[in-house]
Amino acid sequence: MMLSRRNLLAAGSSALAGGLIGAPRVARAQAAEFSYKYANNLPDTHPMNLRAREMAAAIKAETNGRFELQIFPTSQLGSDTDTLSQVRAGGVEFFTLSPLILSTLVPAASISGMGFVFPDYDAVWKAMDGALGAHVRQQIAKANLVAMDRIWDNGFRQTTSSSRQIATPDDLRGFKIRVPPSPLWTSMYKAFEAAPTSINFNEVYSSLQTKIVDGQENPLAIISTAKLNEVQKYCSLTNHMWDGFWFLANRRAWERLPQDVRAVVARHIDAAGLKEREDVARLNASLQTDLSAKGLIVNQPDPTLFRDKLRKAGFYTEWKGRYGEEAWAVLEKTTGKLV
Repeated sequence: MMLSRRNLLAAGSSALAGGLIGAPRVARAQAAEFSYKYANNLPDTHPMNLRAREMAAAIKAETNGRFELQIFPTSQLGSDTDTLSQVRAGGVEFFTLSPLILSTLVPAASISGMGFVFPDYDAVWKAMDGALGAHVRQQIAKANLVAMDRIWDNGFRQTTSSSRQIATPDDLRGFKIRVPPSPLWTSMYKAFEAAPTSINFNEVYSSLQTKIVDGQENPLAIISTAKLNEVQKYCSLTNHMWDGFWFLANRRAWERLPQDVRAVVARHIDAAGLKEREDVARLNASLQTDLSAKGLIVNQPDPTLFRDKLRKAGFYTEWKGRYGEEAWAVLEKTTGKLV
């Protein structure tokens, strides 16, 4: 299904209604045998939640009502770190989480977010649908979580500010920037001599509004759907990291599902993830113009300057040591030599 940006941002309630109308009567008439919760931190109008509602309706229909997925967007069940704890404990069955935040539990997960290494989406999907993604999923499994085969897209991350335009690495010196609670982010911005502050996403808008931080970094789709342009003046298209969402399941909850139900759920989650990738790419492509029209001042820095700064600061060498030779070799198969 091809969705325009307008439809993506306006189709919230209709997506759910349409899915339920098409479901067989048996799916509505009886209680589900398995009722699982799925939490995420994104606004209800983001493509992730539009596709999740579509996916939930399809799963319920194909399992004849045996499996029902309840969706909790916008951090309704808690912050990222809180919800990750709930998934590990089994209080929440499914959760989509950035690999960079997941790295607080699974250190290897953040390797896909290495700064200034992926030039485009072709390079990203070659890595994440290939050897790099497989390597990370193996590490996630060791934490008693199950990661679906297809990682969902968040997009290339951009830098916004209320106080300055970011055109060169020097513009980051002393810059108070919100980063998610992840060692990789903090390390990268310290290499730029910035002042990173870890804040969960559900507190980002208020932190920018009250000037606890001067800026933040997120893909354009999130900047738009979370209305961060209301509290920011500048947007630098730094493309400094690619970020995605692993669709995670509590292992015990996943293995409780009969094999036939599990196969249906996995297939629809992965299919929805591929559609969400297309949605986000289209949305990000059009949002630069849209956000500029709303007053955000946009510029596009040269990424080479930032990569050179990180290399000189020893950032890549440090993280090669943290991830180990095996993981780093898998990364460099896609990116080329970084150290």
